Amino acid sequence: MKKLLILFVAIFALQTTVRADDDRPITVTQLPAKAQQLIKQYFANEKIALAKEDKDFFSTSYEVLFTNGNKLEFNGSGEWSELDCKRTQVPAALIPQQIATYVKQNYPKATILKIERGSSDYDVKLDNRLELTFNKQFQLIDIDD
Repeated sequence: MKKLLILFVAIFALQTTVRADDDRPITVTQLPAKAQQLIKQYFANEKIALAKEDKDFFSTSYEVLFTNGNKLEFNGSGEWSELDCKRTQVPAALIPQQIATYVKQNYPKATILKIERGSSDYDVKLDNRLELTFNKQFQLIDIDD
């Protein structure tokens, strides 16, 4: 009986793991309205290569890849969680003002190529290869080179 119970638990865990990462391609019109608006406003001239929906057990996220290599990630409500502009800079209007001010004052020749909004911090990658981490109060808490 004990072996049978372990077998059922193992099968359930395997099935759960397989179903946990459910990615599927979608059209841009299937993105949340906030995400669609951000793309129209700041990335209108870029061609979209792929949009996909990532469903986990408790959340849904979206990813948009452009033909120039740029990538945007959104949470389930359409708010950006990552803006990765490999060959261009992140649009200034999307960067929190305190972060933009800090970068401009301390690295005046640098541009922001990537910004990631986590649950407790912001990670910022500059074109001079520095990576800055800010807390939610926009205080610098780490520099990585």
